[in-house]
Amino acid sequence: MEVEMRRLPPLNALKAFEAAGRHLSFSKAAEELGVTPAAISQQIKSLEEISGVQLFRRRTRALLLTDAAQASLPTLTEAFDLLAEGCRRLRRDEESGVLTVSVAPSFGAKWLVPRLDRFREMYPDFDIRIDATDTLVDFERGDVDVAIRYGRGEYPALTAHCLMSEIAFPVCSPALLEADPPLIGPADLRHHTLIHVHWKMEDAFAPNWRMWLRAAGLEDIDANRGPRFSMDSLAVQAAAAGQGVALAAQAIVAAELESGQLVKPFGEMEGDPQAFCYYVVYPQTDGDRPKVRAFRDWVLAEAAASPD
Repeated sequence: MEVEMRRLPPLNALKAFEAAGRHLSFSKAAEELGVTPAAISQQIKSLEEISGVQLFRRRTRALLLTDAAQASLPTLTEAFDLLAEGCRRLRRDEESGVLTVSVAPSFGAKWLVPRLDRFREMYPDFDIRIDATDTLVDFERGDVDVAIRYGRGEYPALTAHCLMSEIAFPVCSPALLEADPPLIGPADLRHHTLIHVHWKMEDAFAPNWRMWLRAAGLEDIDANRGPRFSMDSLAVQAAAAGQGVALAAQAIVAAELESGQLVKPFGEMEGDPQAFCYYVVYPQTDGDRPKVRAFRDWVLAEAAASPD
């Protein structure tokens, strides 16, 4: 193995070939690796001389892999992915006491943060960091250990545990109920402003008015009209200000419902179509890491004991 390792071509040449082969473009490979296209070309030429194998066929408007290059590229790509994973684990081991959790700002502020003191009491050796974002985290490229996501649990290559089932339901201000036009049943939504959340994820993974109205048998109502907000907390504020009707989950509007700022205009509906779940997720390979296991067990216990 030692002899074989010494016979490996230069790493930079292999990186240049892998990136250029994946993109079928020297320019895109150069952009990814932070070098010039000329540098990529030079590395490819060097690798071809070392290996004695032509790697690319150049056409007027295309860059094509040779058969030999096409056969070796998937193995190289997998090898670099494994190297990246190894470096990620090394980086995490250097900060073994740091636990980074990615969570949507609204759920983090309304549900998670008020409970974090109990986690710190149970696990004082972990320094927890909260990454509040609506963007889906890329575990392979970031330093996040665990994430909490709202959706249907369809997360490839991740382990997902349902934290709590949630139903997205219509909410509005009490004043809106007292004003015209009337808002007595779901069909009355055709006469009111629908407040939307512009989720930073695929629509299939997040609740929206189109899905709610379709499941309620009201597809004739225009589900696209109305203002859009980048965060559900802003949509909730707009609803509380009397600007329309929003869809919200219990964990996000529990305080507003209790205080009377918001009401459910249709009360408790049987078979509400917007059933989603908050999931605690992490890479399938990380389930036995002590800090991941500690947070997972703690947050699942908190959710089980929570009335919200």
